[in-house]
Amino acid sequence: MLILNSGGTFNKKYNKLNGELEVPYDNSAIERILQSVDSKFDIAGLIYKDSLDMTMSDRKVLASVIMESNDDTFIIVHGTDTMHLSAEFLAEIFDDRKIVFVGAMNPFEIDNVEASLNLGMAIGFARGTSEFGVYICMSGYIESWNKIEKNTKFGKFEVV
Repeated sequence: MLILNSGGTFNKKYNKLNGELEVPYDNSAIERILQSVDSKFDIAGLIYKDSLDMTMSDRKVLASVIMESNDDTFIIVHGTDTMHLSAEFLAEIFDDRKIVFVGAMNPFEIDNVEASLNLGMAIGFARGTSEFGVYICMSGYIESWNKIEKNTKFGKFEVV
């Protein structure tokens, strides 16, 4: 299993110099969560962006890393606003891998519960299912990418 970090709110940190939440160029949120797990995971930081800034080139980077990897199971930490676009893109390419997108509505640095729960659920699901596919793990749900979506009015993901 390979965990790919593309940024998003999950990773954001408060910059006290400019008063903004920013995506850092590190994997520290993921690493801190995984410190409590008695397993080793490979983590690759790739993009480090808010998902609103994700481009088709960024999605191609994700696809390329997945294509070149010897792993068949991937957790992708991704921002929630365009997670569905990246999931749809990868679903069109891969039918022989397990790819689980995960994110958080609140930064780990501000509220570490949601990000920790979502990442733990994603890892458990990826380990427990034998079905290849592209999934989204958010708000206590893990579903095929096209059966869950973000409800921006209520700030949570829902099964559709």
